[in-house]
Amino acid sequence: MKIFLVRHGESTGDIERRYGGDYDDHLTDRGRRQTKKLVIRLSRKGIQKIFSSPRLRAKETAEILSKDLDRELEVVNDLRERNFYGILTGMKKSTAKKKYPDEIKKLKSYKNTIEGAEDYGSFKKRVIEAFSNIAASDLRFVAVVTHGGPISCFFREVLKKGEFKNIDDCAFFEIEYDGKFKLIEMSGAEL
Repeated sequence: MKIFLVRHGESTGDIERRYGGDYDDHLTDRGRRQTKKLVIRLSRKGIQKIFSSPRLRAKETAEILSKDLDRELEVVNDLRERNFYGILTGMKKSTAKKKYPDEIKKLKSYKNTIEGAEDYGSFKKRVIEAFSNIAASDLRFVAVVTHGGPISCFFREVLKKGEFKNIDDCAFFEIEYDGKFKLIEMSGAEL
């Protein structure tokens, strides 16, 4: 199986400088244009089905891919972004810095859990299970549209590739699965 793992396009929370995570924001016009460019790059990959996080920014990215590639879309709840930001979710970063300076310090490590957030162990378990379930299907070529958190978790925990320096909007990764997952190619990200 080939999995084309995709990060969603630019969202309103990105340009408004908000803490995202579980925040449900839309794609910007630029995010929609980024996705249209991605359609061209994925159009000859033989994708049979698209799986997506239920969060709007990922789902809107997946809907554009689904429509333009004429492929079925399935929303998978466990592909959603981690609620890493807890009480900071949706808050402008400038406001959060003044209001919750101690919580901001805890964000330096993905292993920390701030008030109201999802712990890393639970997040890791659901992300790995979601990818395992997709890989167990009888499909040969799929796209998975999700977020930086699940992609980072997959690279860290499954592929054992360590940490990203950056993951751009609409970055994509070609992953091969033949009993184990293997990175073939990546575009728009740096380890």
